[in-house]
Amino acid sequence: MTKANKLPAEAPADCDLCSRLVSYRSKNRLEHPGWFNGAVPSFGDENARLLIVGLAPGVSGANKTGRPFTGDWAGDLLYATINKFGFSSGEYAANPNDGLELKDAMITNAVRCVPPANKPVGSEVNTCREYLKARIAALKNLRIILCLGKISHDSTCRALDMKVKEHPFGHGTEYNAPNGLIVISSYHCSRYNTNTGRLTTEMFEDVFGRARELMEAVSA
Repeated sequence: MTKANKLPAEAPADCDLCSRLVSYRSKNRLEHPGWFNGAVPSFGDENARLLIVGLAPGVSGANKTGRPFTGDWAGDLLYATINKFGFSSGEYAANPNDGLELKDAMITNAVRCVPPANKPVGSEVNTCREYLKARIAALKNLRIILCLGKISHDSTCRALDMKVKEHPFGHGTEYNAPNGLIVISSYHCSRYNTNTGRLTTEMFEDVFGRARELMEAVSA
């Protein structure tokens, strides 16, 4: 798998490319047969100018509900911020049937299946990057990619043929990709980062404000 067009933009729910993730998914299905327990599809507007890239589904969040960042603390902060900057309509209720719709934005993950301990290994990130490449290529109006966390940042840079060494991750970093897209990054909106004060609501909102500003500037 070397070219994005060899894979669709979305992985099948029963994707079998990563044996460790398949084993973990099987374990979760036995313990929680009513959960989604599959490769979580991207969520949002196919005409989006903004793509938000997270790390991977949370075991009792997106892995349970089948929608990115839905059902955990990270989603509470993310969707509130998305709404504040005009990227959604409806009310987020931590349920994929809540009627929430994204406007001019889409959310995906660097790794589509839930990893044990929320930590994918390098080979899993590399394998799933082909889906990330395909997802990026499918968004014809895309202008800005907003990465949540270092793994998301690094994988997105590699998907865009940007050397990670020359484009290091940091909160609020901003880089121009060779294809004209702009990549900006934030600390991940996990409970760990917010509880420790590494990421505040204001810091997170600043990055989304910058994304909105850049979107309007590059689309003018």
